[in-house]
Amino acid sequence: METELLLGLAAFALATSITPGPNNMMLMASGANFGLRRTLPHLLGVALGFVFMLVLVGAGLGELLEASPLLGESLRWASLAFLCWLAWRLARAGGPAEAQADARPLTFLQAAAFQWVNPKAWAMALTAIGAYAPAADLVGLVLVALVFGLVNLPSTGLWAVLGLRLREVLAGPGRLRAFNVCMATLLVLSGAPLMLG
Repeated sequence: METELLLGLAAFALATSITPGPNNMMLMASGANFGLRRTLPHLLGVALGFVFMLVLVGAGLGELLEASPLLGESLRWASLAFLCWLAWRLARAGGPAEAQADARPLTFLQAAAFQWVNPKAWAMALTAIGAYAPAADLVGLVLVALVFGLVNLPSTGLWAVLGLRLREVLAGPGRLRAFNVCMATLLVLSGAPLMLG
């Protein structure tokens, strides 16, 4: 891959990984509710799950979805249902004591599986493969996955750290619950393209 194309890929990976979306909102909420150590499996699930998704999309899964409207429509509704479930779970999370006792952050596998129903992840994967690894180029596909893996982990990790930093601000009565409801609302709103599509 040419240097200019590689720099363009890195810039695209950074812009799409660090901007707000379902993963980053959930990681910030997890950092605020559970701290960084307990959020780490969630963070790794996001990063590695997305890389795995990229590889499969590049290997032909994206074309399969385009060829099967029923499969695409089913994925759209499954995505919307999962986003709503996550938002409900987040909105019900209480204060710090409850967060430590009853609630749990997403596991590695849950976060990795979420990539498959995350509308932003699909948009990122399809665009990255189409623009930077066309024509079933195996070397290009591996390079796209590698660049995203290197860029995505620290970019999404910043959101978990931001959530951790918010813990002190949210320590007052009702503040964490209000934050969780706000984040749950934003998570549902991030599914708006699914509802309109």
